[in-house]
Amino acid sequence: MGAEVKRKEDPRLITGTSSYVGDLALPGMHYVAFVRSPHAHARIRRIDAAPALRRPGVFKVVTGNDIRKLCAALPLAGAGEGGSGDAAANVGRKHYPLSVDRVRHVGEAVAAVIATSEEVAVDAAADVVVDWEPLPAVADVFQAMAKGAPQLHDDAPGNIEHQTPIKSGDPDAAFAKAKRVVKQRMVSQRLCGVPMEGRAVLAAPDATSGGLVVWATNQAPHGLRNDLATALGMPQNLIRVIAPEVGGGFGVKFGCYPEDATVAALARLYRMPLRWTETRLEHMMATTHGRAQVTDLEAAVEDDGTITALRMRVTADIGAYPVFTFIPDLTLSMGVGVYKFTNVDLQSTCVFTNSTSVAAYRGAGRPEAAYYLERLIDLIAAELGRTPEEVRRKNFIPPSAFPYQAPTGQHYDSGEYDRALTKALELAGYAKLRAEQKERQQRQDRKLLGIGMSCYVEMCGFGPFESAVVRVEPGGTVTAYTGTSAHGQGHETSFAQILSDHLGVPFDKIVVRHGDTLNTPMGNGTGGSRSLVVGGSAIMGAALKVQAKARRLAAHMLEAAEADIVLNDGRYQVKGVPDKALTLDAIAARAYGEGLPDGIESGLESTEFFRPPALVYPFGAHVAVVEADRETGRVTVRDFISVDDCGVRISPILVAGQVHGGLAQGIAQALLEELVYGADGQLVTGTLMDYPVPHADDLPSFKTDQTVTPSPRNPMGAKGIGEAATIGATPAIVNAVVDALRPFGVRHLDMPLRPERVWQALKGR
Repeated sequence: MGAEVKRKEDPRLITGTSSYVGDLALPGMHYVAFVRSPHAHARIRRIDAAPALRRPGVFKVVTGNDIRKLCAALPLAGAGEGGSGDAAANVGRKHYPLSVDRVRHVGEAVAAVIATSEEVAVDAAADVVVDWEPLPAVADVFQAMAKGAPQLHDDAPGNIEHQTPIKSGDPDAAFAKAKRVVKQRMVSQRLCGVPMEGRAVLAAPDATSGGLVVWATNQAPHGLRNDLATALGMPQNLIRVIAPEVGGGFGVKFGCYPEDATVAALARLYRMPLRWTETRLEHMMATTHGRAQVTDLEAAVEDDGTITALRMRVTADIGAYPVFTFIPDLTLSMGVGVYKFTNVDLQSTCVFTNSTSVAAYRGAGRPEAAYYLERLIDLIAAELGRTPEEVRRKNFIPPSAFPYQAPTGQHYDSGEYDRALTKALELAGYAKLRAEQKERQQRQDRKLLGIGMSCYVEMCGFGPFESAVVRVEPGGTVTAYTGTSAHGQGHETSFAQILSDHLGVPFDKIVVRHGDTLNTPMGNGTGGSRSLVVGGSAIMGAALKVQAKARRLAAHMLEAAEADIVLNDGRYQVKGVPDKALTLDAIAARAYGEGLPDGIESGLESTEFFRPPALVYPFGAHVAVVEADRETGRVTVRDFISVDDCGVRISPILVAGQVHGGLAQGIAQALLEELVYGADGQLVTGTLMDYPVPHADDLPSFKTDQTVTPSPRNPMGAKGIGEAATIGATPAIVNAVVDALRPFGVRHLDMPLRPERVWQALKGR
């Protein structure tokens, strides 16, 4: 633990010998393609499948009326935490995997074509004729709430899905007596996940059980299994879900999508293997999106920079159907960030629009909160004529306050925010940068220099539990099974590091398995930076149980007292007698052999379900250095410094990889990415020609460093890292760009800060 070891996963991944869902082929397998709505809002009058059925190779065309006989309405999430999310009350908001009467966003599936090849299925889907009755659509959240707007769901008046308030202290009084009030509306724009591998599902009859085997690109296979069992009316033990290699997820591969349920239901009906593989266009249209919030902020501020109260009104576009609608509430939960605000008045409003549903995307609610707060701090500093670091330090929660009860209900475990900021500024050479900036301004350099900073804290390590099985095989090798399900994070490496230390077995003798509901214990999958904190704690707990039994066996074999057996340098030895020792393989041979003493069962394995006592709160500070071209508006990221505190680091290489990837996505939101709908609900940015993702040369070589503040809430002292850099990067970049443009009177710009937007601001437009 703590060593820089190469990832166990990489040899198969970089040589292309691993298998993804799209690589799998079964005897007799047919292919599925979907007929999707070209309208944002429409009634389905009639579907004519005859032209498609005439095409050679087409087996069946299935409509929503067919599928409703096979499958219940999908088990969509309700309003979620803090909302009115009663599943029974929200029946009007559910829909069948193939929509029956009405579609509510472009790309919604209304029919499925089964054919002998993928090409035939796709061509036949284009042959299906749908008689549409277009309906008025609404794509803007504020227009959706207006009187007379098209209503998406009969049980959601005003298209409001739910509202959540958080009020603490006396914010009204604080605002009434404040020296000044700083206000700003900010937009955290709609984003697309764009993992390298799109979604895919393959379902096949299971002759052994009479049920189904489903291969899927999913971050939580047990959750998908349970949702499919509910939708198909099947016992959970008749559905086996396997997530083989999964090429990235970022939150968009959670839950049961319509395509998953449709393919599974049809494979069960026709007793044949069926596979669907998403196109990139389908990904942009029909896979859940992220962010999509408009937020109004107000801060009550004293002349010395003290912030005495905060108001936040988050208006969240959740799209057409309620999926993970608690995410805007997570924005409120982190609504005070790293600051000691006591008077807060926060509210989220979730609004239906004729667009693809908005759900989890890397950070899920926490990047939005950090963006709003960190931009607000810079706005306050500019208004007061103070430096941004000074205002931050004036309002930080001090180290002596931990564990800290935030007014939003969060219970922060540990933190030292100024230490991270100070280190980041030192690494950036902050004083020299400010001097360079001043000198450039004086000589009217074409390239404007901007320096931005951000400080963040996030909540992660979500429960309710995670599982692990650790098994020492008779030959002394170790197999572990985890309920987490990796899609690039490196669980096999970090968990093997934990096992190696706690069992005394060589790292290369350990195999970690995941992603198969048949052989892994019930787990909650991977998301929310929970895998190491919760899943790793389960691995450690199971390993310690196995170690305790191994020490008991060693004591019997060495004729010593159990209390005298210690694990030292990979051997179970009698304390103080190094020559009297056994390796794990010798102990394992006895565990599975004859001659065990009374009271010790055969075998050497254990199962653990770790329930975290509370969330953990990683934090950090980022500094961005940008250059903005006066003539073109193009922004170049010259340097980026990231100091992240994820507690104790088990695998530094994995941490570095997560930070690099997170920075790329956070910077991309600030400068490049945005999904745009027209007023008619048509997706304007539906391809990667219209939706830019960063190239390697858009990003600098990052400077990363750390502080280490252990968490008391798990046995390793670890905190999450998977989302941290995405949370800190976005506001640092925007703060840097606005800092560069401040001499031109620019106070705030909404993302993404593409050249045209920056150029317009430079020209005073």
